[in-house]
Amino acid sequence: MSHQSTTFNVPPGFQSVQVRIIDSTTRIGNILLEFLMEPPMESMKHMPILPAWSFLIEHPSGQKILYDLGVPRDWHTFAPAVAEPLKGRGWKIEVEEEVIDILEKGGIAASEISSIIWSHWHWDHIGDPSRFPGSTELIVGPGFKAEFLPGYPAKPDSPVRQSDFAGRNLREIDFRDSVQVGQFQGHDFFGDGSFYIIDSPGHAIGHLGALARTTTNPDTFIFMGGDLCHHSGEIRPSKHMHIPQDIQLSSTIPTSLPCPGALVYQELLIERTGSIEMPFFRPNMGLDIKQAMDTIEKAQEADAESNVWFIYAHDSSLLGIVDLFPLSANEWKKRNWREKTLWKFLQDLVPAAT
Repeated sequence: MSHQSTTFNVPPGFQSVQVRIIDSTTRIGNILLEFLMEPPMESMKHMPILPAWSFLIEHPSGQKILYDLGVPRDWHTFAPAVAEPLKGRGWKIEVEEEVIDILEKGGIAASEISSIIWSHWHWDHIGDPSRFPGSTELIVGPGFKAEFLPGYPAKPDSPVRQSDFAGRNLREIDFRDSVQVGQFQGHDFFGDGSFYIIDSPGHAIGHLGALARTTTNPDTFIFMGGDLCHHSGEIRPSKHMHIPQDIQLSSTIPTSLPCPGALVYQELLIERTGSIEMPFFRPNMGLDIKQAMDTIEKAQEADAESNVWFIYAHDSSLLGIVDLFPLSANEWKKRNWREKTLWKFLQDLVPAAT
């Protein structure tokens, strides 16, 4: 694989956490590509159907935390500022089971979850925290409280509901005690280097990523990206990681079209960006697009590291390839899940490249 060395340095640590990837069963379809990304692509009018991953992180102390919750089944009852626009967008939103029910089927009671981390407050990540007991704290990012409290209905235009945090500790991470994780500010959640909450601004107020140490000696990590991007073509390729010359997709991904080689994808990339070191797309939806692009550039350093598996919330490349809850994801490197999913998104671009 053609890439340059990166500088994604993580502070040393001797403790790992167990990470299990939960399919929240959320599926969101019929979203126009240009709603989320640019420049447009004639042969790709819509985004692929988007899942929404949740992550269960378990520390050796017994503490269990969730990063994101996907969409609740009764999303129609969200705060009006969210529910009303959703009803008019024509998207197809399906949810079979909520994360709390998936956990309990897997033998983990809601009362065992000590913390829920919202990557951010958008409707497809927040689930329904009111279903968890008051002992489960809710963790949000910088600026959340000032912008959204006390929540709907007391604040009629708030996108979050008072019921989301009523009777529980609402903890806002401010990163005043941060450590350097690559180019990011990180909050060492357990104080032992096993799990960092990452300040990853741009897409939304208080957007948070997370980095879990999945093995030690050698170190491996899973980087949970939230909505840092919505498609792998927003982060790949990069100056740190080019499209592999020996790219092979057809062996794992069925298609009715012939699979182009690296040169064809590079030509498409140059046509779109003028460079083979830029992603195919740029974010088109967010609070601060420039800041979001800066955050993507920082994350590209991690994405190019062979010991880091970057997974964003709606990464459809995982479907059908990786083990999901109740199974563990810690052996991801031995199972080559990064390599199997890294360039799978190119399949979405086959019509444009042929």
